[in-house]
Amino acid sequence: MIARMIYHVPVFGWMLKEAVSGPATAKVLFIVNLLLVWLLAILAFGYPAIIIPALTAVPLMFVVLILITKG
Repeated sequence: MIARMIYHVPVFGWMLKEAVSGPATAKVLFIVNLLLVWLLAILAFGYPAIIIPALTAVPLMFVVLILITKG
């Protein structure tokens, strides 16, 4: 249900749906588009666009480290 809601977002949903169910080229282009949007955010907002994704990735890395050490 959540995936269907996300797929209905005009531009992002279409790209995400294509990346999930499409060929390998679509997956690569989706990642390239995400990186380019991030670079545009860095140009527009500066340092906060760099540091906020890093700060949000910290809990994910903690979970990854815990899963690595448990296994």
